[in-house]
Amino acid sequence: MTSERGSALLLEADAAERGAAEGVLAESGLGVAVVNSAELALRHLELYPTDVVVADADLPGSGVELLRKVNALAPETPVILTSARGDLRAAVAAMRAGAADFLARPLSSAELAHAVNKALTATEQVRDSAPVLPLGGALLGDSRAIREVYATVRRAAPTLSTVLVRGESGTGKELVARLIHDHSPRADGPFVRVHCAALPDALLESELFGYEKGAFTGAASRKPGRVELAEGGTLFLDEIGDITPAMQVKLLRLLQEREYDPLGGTRTVRADVRFVAATNRKLEEMVRAKEFREDLFYRLNVVPIWMPALREHAEDIGPLAQRFFAQFAQAAGRAGMQLGDDAVAVLRARRWRGNVRELQNFIERVVVLSESDRVGADAVSRELSRQPAISTVSIPAGSGPLEARVRAAEREALQAALRSTNDNRAAAARLLGISRRTLYTKLEEHGLS
Repeated sequence: MTSERGSALLLEADAAERGAAEGVLAESGLGVAVVNSAELALRHLELYPTDVVVADADLPGSGVELLRKVNALAPETPVILTSARGDLRAAVAAMRAGAADFLARPLSSAELAHAVNKALTATEQVRDSAPVLPLGGALLGDSRAIREVYATVRRAAPTLSTVLVRGESGTGKELVARLIHDHSPRADGPFVRVHCAALPDALLESELFGYEKGAFTGAASRKPGRVELAEGGTLFLDEIGDITPAMQVKLLRLLQEREYDPLGGTRTVRADVRFVAATNRKLEEMVRAKEFREDLFYRLNVVPIWMPALREHAEDIGPLAQRFFAQFAQAAGRAGMQLGDDAVAVLRARRWRGNVRELQNFIERVVVLSESDRVGADAVSRELSRQPAISTVSIPAGSGPLEARVRAAEREALQAALRSTNDNRAAAARLLGISRRTLYTKLEEHGLS
């Protein structure tokens, strides 16, 4: 549970102490999750960004041992330890190990509230002084919805936890993956992207894991895979929801064991990479349909980041449009061009099904095609009228079976996408919001390949 000031994790087995501490944390403006063992506390921290931990140091596996594990897992998260033993040496050891505070029990509500507020204030000051996310701010917006994305990025970036970025096509998932890398301890290492939907299994496996000389016909020399190239950095697994069940097994081993076997190799290789994945698929539904492994889903979904569709932060359309316009005008050597307020009003009224990417591409086209230095509502409306209505293709009327009518509508959408992109398959897939692999499958099904 997350509240106005963030979220707290309370590790407490005693019912009376738990109730009192939970009340103090809630009054401090925090959502509170309660666990009764160090093991459950660590599992919670793996799954959910947490702003402060309050833990009973007298429980097995807690105290300094827990503190060190939390510092490794979530170094930005302050830990307040409590103890009924009154052991001064334990308190000194805890503070030296990095505890935000060490409180004697029974807990004083005032002391706990003060310790929590002090820890949160210190963390907030560190975050406020952290580098701004200029690239994200420039490309995604400044609305509350986008600020929430940035907040999660700031919490997740310093850790090694796997992040799953989810959302519709064009919302900026790869950009967020890069922000996580750029603000992580691995920022000086490589950022390597793998487009999982673009390659069949055999090619995807060799692309990921590499191969040795002679591994197959044509393997004239050793080739390092993307995992090896990402050593010490971040491996970005894009369109992870499109991989086949066979590939899911191999990827699960990579995430779970941090090891893999290059094709034709004779030894297992350890992987020192941070994983960030992205998908526009509904993975929970795929898990229920047995199309995606449940264990792989949980390995990927340690820290989920949901990217809002542009319609969900429509207040950003105007500022984004002006920013894109200025960038493209300057790149075209026409820095004096202006996008009128009336044109922005037209843009705001449109439902951008392709999200930020569609808006950005549209603005670029307007800049390139405009003969005037001022682009107004008429020019924008004229260009919008030329946009193919791919996402609004209607199901043909008729008395035939629904399945046949849906199939006809799908065929029409595919043909319209190909026409509007001059038969550019990659562009058509982006326009339709599907992977290239899915596009090729659909084209073959409809005899359009």
